[in-house]
Amino acid sequence: MPAEIIEHIFRTFRHRKIAVIGDLMIDKYIFGHVSRISPEYPVPVVDVTREDRRLGGAANVAINTHVLGAETLLIGVTGRDAERESLIGLMREQQLDTSMIVTDTSRPTTSKTRILSQNHHITRVDYERRHPLDAEIEAQLLGMFREVAASLDAVVLEDYNKGVLTPSLIESVIATCRELEVPVLVDPKLKGFFSYAGCTVFKPNLSELAASLGITVSNDDREVEEACLQLAGKLEASSFVITRSEKGMTVYDGKFTHIPAVSLDVSDVSGAGDTVIALLALGMASGLDLVTSTRIANLAAHTVCQEVGAVPVRPEKLFNACLAHLRDSLKQGHDSNLGGLT
Repeated sequence: MPAEIIEHIFRTFRHRKIAVIGDLMIDKYIFGHVSRISPEYPVPVVDVTREDRRLGGAANVAINTHVLGAETLLIGVTGRDAERESLIGLMREQQLDTSMIVTDTSRPTTSKTRILSQNHHITRVDYERRHPLDAEIEAQLLGMFREVAASLDAVVLEDYNKGVLTPSLIESVIATCRELEVPVLVDPKLKGFFSYAGCTVFKPNLSELAASLGITVSNDDREVEEACLQLAGKLEASSFVITRSEKGMTVYDGKFTHIPAVSLDVSDVSGAGDTVIALLALGMASGLDLVTSTRIANLAAHTVCQEVGAVPVRPEKLFNACLAHLRDSLKQGHDSNLGGLT
């Protein structure tokens, strides 16, 4: 029975259509090892063993929904440069639609190069511009979105503060979705934090929550609840999901539900937030309640944290994690809701 429940949820994911709008980027990784200090300056010398390129930012959210079977539309901006070609190539390798990627000659394609030694981060080099989109490009993105909006089951706004999600674009997308009754899920950054009035699910992490309110918040349940209520008083949203690192996640949908972290080895938290918002979107699009969606997202995040760098969720690994969670819940006598996954 547990396997049948999870199989049904995963099948439902494959019949959904999700749009992801936001900041696209290329994540580049240079792997090597450090065996000496430079004679020129007191910095480590990394002997490179291999390099890797991956979809990052909003593109990582899109690949997460895509690998779980949902039809996924990615809407965003790149520069006109070699990194654009690299990003488009990676999208095509994953069979993601590239038709809604607009070129903006005023900025480079955002890229982040991480240099690692024995899986430990040494430094990061960023190429980016953070100025807001001009009106013409914003109108292009909005026009493409409106053409497909009525066919969508959910929309993700993925903000890395690189200028794509302007206040006017956010307002227009949310207004369109509210009219069509399409849920909008937001993964915010601090700049523009309160621009998302009217969204369905707002998902900051604990540090973003505290910084937005200008207060200190410990990872104690009570303090998180008090901060979340303050946020709800400042931002109109149907529900909130707060990610809390080793403490798991907190859902506020009129009442609080605290979901503990999964006890798995953590290698790297890069991209975990992208995985969470992707699974929340799939859950909401599939008609799951928010707590159930968050439980699945919690499991998904911890599976990707076992790998180095931003990687999409592996469907078979998530399936097994969900199955183990359900079986444990049944053993503990949680028959009424099967551990929150039904």
